[in-house]
Amino acid sequence: MELRLAIPPGELTRAEQKILDYINTNTDTFLFLSIGQLAERLELSDATVSRFARHAGCKDYKALKNLVLEQASGPAAKMASTIQQAEGFTLSAWLERQQEYLSKTAQLLDGEMFGRAVEALCSAGRIYIHGKNASAALAELLHFRLRRLGVNVCLLPSGGSELLEGLVQAGTGDLVVLFSFSKLSREGRVLLEQSRAAGYRTLAFVSRTCLAADETADISLFAYRGAEKEYHSMTAPAALLDALIVAVSERLGEKAAEALKTRHRLKQLYFAD
Repeated sequence: MELRLAIPPGELTRAEQKILDYINTNTDTFLFLSIGQLAERLELSDATVSRFARHAGCKDYKALKNLVLEQASGPAAKMASTIQQAEGFTLSAWLERQQEYLSKTAQLLDGEMFGRAVEALCSAGRIYIHGKNASAALAELLHFRLRRLGVNVCLLPSGGSELLEGLVQAGTGDLVVLFSFSKLSREGRVLLEQSRAAGYRTLAFVSRTCLAADETADISLFAYRGAEKEYHSMTAPAALLDALIVAVSERLGEKAAEALKTRHRLKQLYFAD
């Protein structure tokens, strides 16, 4: 990145030019350095770094980091922003933040939409699940949980032509589940567009409250994962997924109980110690 400062280049001292160049060329590393670590790395004094921060219009070194965070992007910047807000990582603060995420999810999640999701999962002829990158873990978990309940479920490949080979089997009466948090992936767009031709329904886990019409699934479940430039937590999506499984188990009743009992019997028969 190139840090934008309200200082003409000619007004920077040689030491300040050195600091600015390091920030521009090593942004991700800079975000995780203390003032002492940066000064040592550049062979400057802490006081020199502090003067640069003030010259840049910042109160102190922490404010300089915040300025860089405002202009930076990418996963390292999100992680640094999360740590910076908490004045460093502590387990208790992190768990409290997850409670806030769960609370916001509960406030913004549409209860009627959740009910529709449960009904769709229980009534679908077959369920196809797609997830990629971090969401692949949630897709695997949902696939595992539904399969244990005796639901006819298929895990779609994350991308490429293999995705299409699995998707071509989906049709009327089926349900395709996708994870579309910060943005709709190319694969997600394919899943939504193909639903109109194939006739299957779509269920999406999202972290946005406003979606364009062409990015909206038949059923959307909201889960809050943190601010745009923060580390994006999976706590709320995972809790929402577990809630779905419990609700589906209740809805399926005897069918789910029988599937779980059969699995347990086979496990005892073949894998008991």
